[in-house]
Amino acid sequence: MSTVAGKSVILTGGAGEIAEVAARNFLDAGAQVMLVDLDEDKLQRVIDNLNSDSVRQCVADVTSEDSTANYVAATIEAFGKIDVLLANAGIEGPVLPVGEYDTQSFREVIDVNLMGVFLGIKHVFPAMKASGGGSIVITSSIMGVSGAPGLSAYNASKHAVIGLMRSCAKEGGEHNIRVNTINPAPVDGRMMRALEKGSMPDDPGAMREQLEARIPLQRYAAPGDVANLMLFLASEESRFLNGSVYMVDGGMTA
Repeated sequence: MSTVAGKSVILTGGAGEIAEVAARNFLDAGAQVMLVDLDEDKLQRVIDNLNSDSVRQCVADVTSEDSTANYVAATIEAFGKIDVLLANAGIEGPVLPVGEYDTQSFREVIDVNLMGVFLGIKHVFPAMKASGGGSIVITSSIMGVSGAPGLSAYNASKHAVIGLMRSCAKEGGEHNIRVNTINPAPVDGRMMRALEKGSMPDDPGAMREQLEARIPLQRYAAPGDVANLMLFLASEESRFLNGSVYMVDGGMTA
């Protein structure tokens, strides 16, 4: 049994496939969960599916400082403290050559994938210090340690959060705040459907076949493959793990 019982967890990108599985894992292990997302309808569907008295929701824009401060305050009001931040909100952006990538789209990806993580960490650090520590887990990607054509904004954002993590891990250590990244390979879900379509509009299924062929385990990650590592890195079993990059990629970057 993972030792997260009684912990208070914030999970951004709370309406997504990984988040729903992660929230279920944490709830089953005795934690309290605040799900954060901008899409109120999808967020409500996840809440309804979870059907738990220990889960709350907050509709918020992770790129807004005021909105971030609001979801942090709402979590403290609901649960009294913050033990875990799962900085999981992210968007893929268009698949385009860098010379054709419009500036506004690039900024939107950076705002969600990097600024959203920065703002979350900025606002939970004081709460974690006050309560004696915590664990922050950032969802990066294999694109945080490698590159792919057509994904300049996504690549840049996922590399950047690793640098942010390393700085914050060194700042937080003396306060018993641990910060790590999870770096998944393609995860079966909405984002990969969009990326497959963007990469090969006429035959997205062939794009999936090409990607799976590059993974030694010969499949995409399931949402639970990522969610299980989130649970471990938030738990007391991982209490000496700090400042590291954890691949969930089936050997793709080996």
